[in-house]
Amino acid sequence: MSAPPELPEIVRRAFDVSRAAGYVSFCRNETGRLLATLAATRSGTLAEFGTGTGVGTAWLRSGVRDDARILTAELDATLADGAARIFRDDDQVEVRAADWDTLRDQGPFSLLYLDSGDPDAVRVDAVADLVEEGGIVVLDDFVPCEIWPPVFQGRVDTLREEWLTDKRFTTVEVMVAPDAATLIATRR
Repeated sequence: MSAPPELPEIVRRAFDVSRAAGYVSFCRNETGRLLATLAATRSGTLAEFGTGTGVGTAWLRSGVRDDARILTAELDATLADGAARIFRDDDQVEVRAADWDTLRDQGPFSLLYLDSGDPDAVRVDAVADLVEEGGIVVLDDFVPCEIWPPVFQGRVDTLREEWLTDKRFTTVEVMVAPDAATLIATRR
């Protein structure tokens, strides 16, 4: 079974690579559409930390403007190789089989897409200087929370709280589905 036809071709190709690799952790379509929309507003360099099989990268690529490029890094070389095949003929996308730290000297970025799965790697202090003034940070994979302070699995969600209160950013939590939320932070 292939991906739904209403998906951009590049995203369908990324889903095919993901499926062939047996990889099930990837960017949701709801978040992907948000990424494509935000990418369409950016010029310069966009970055993604944690490529996986390239589904999030494909969503970014489906919206990116002609005057922008995407850098993405994936620590797992097998996953990075699969993602690199999707974009091998695309001069606007570079996939690196490396730790995201190798992208530090490539910024500042106009958009930075992060997976919230590794809280230490995506703390505000770890990435704030990697985003240009007016730049956007997108963090996905949050469970919606209607209370303050935000709680996840019975504990205060300090990562979400940190992003929502840091004075260097204006941040909003957006529900992309009933069971999924994304943080969008703009650098002041």
